[in-house]
Amino acid sequence: MMTQHTLNQLHQLRLSGMAKALEEQWTLPACHSLSFDERLGLLLDRELAWRDNKRLKRLRKQAKLKYAGACLEDLDRRQGRGLDDRQLATPASGDWIRQQHNLLLTGPTDVGKTWLACALGNLACCQGYSTLYLRTPLLLEQLRIAHGDGSFGRTLQQLANVDVLILDDWALAPLEENARHDLLEVIDDRAGSRSTVLTSQLPVDHWHGWINDPTVADALLDRLVHRAYRIVMKGESLRRKKTEEEAAS
Repeated sequence: MMTQHTLNQLHQLRLSGMAKALEEQWTLPACHSLSFDERLGLLLDRELAWRDNKRLKRLRKQAKLKYAGACLEDLDRRQGRGLDDRQLATPASGDWIRQQHNLLLTGPTDVGKTWLACALGNLACCQGYSTLYLRTPLLLEQLRIAHGDGSFGRTLQQLANVDVLILDDWALAPLEENARHDLLEVIDDRAGSRSTVLTSQLPVDHWHGWINDPTVADALLDRLVHRAYRIVMKGESLRRKKTEEEAAS
């Protein structure tokens, strides 16, 4: 009776990790010889680990990564892809997030830009940062709708609060005038306080022409490129290579 009462109290206090560990201690004879301080220490360690795991699951769910299982350990670093240990050192450390710098991933289609962005998003989640993946065309559509239903300001605030915002397929299609200004609003709110990851088939040097408005382009690129790490990915299409390998097997 007393043991169940104790478990109920722990759950009421939202100490579920500690409750689980206490149940395990009761069933392990080796724990009975431990001192009170030792057993309490084990319970606290379990509670902290349980909360960390719960937070990580929540962050990963909220991130909505296209490749939820992507991780840097599985990254294809074969020669010729533009990915060496020196170039990846800063992104892999997470220092760019702590410094509120941006990350620009460019290269031809199907070389793994989106996958790498998602791997970095997973890294951010593991380090406790809120993350969100969005395709840029979808973001622009959401902002257009937000103008109409009155939620534009709230949407901007939500985007501004995300520690790492991943915008995939940047510069994929021509920009309309309203879209240019919407992107500037999003990036301006985040500049210097949050990190943004962009993936694009278009080289950074061509972004000014893509924006197609000198004033907006200067403002937008100043906020994006000035505090950014760049990775230019190369190589053949990974999707086509996989298809050829499957056909040959």
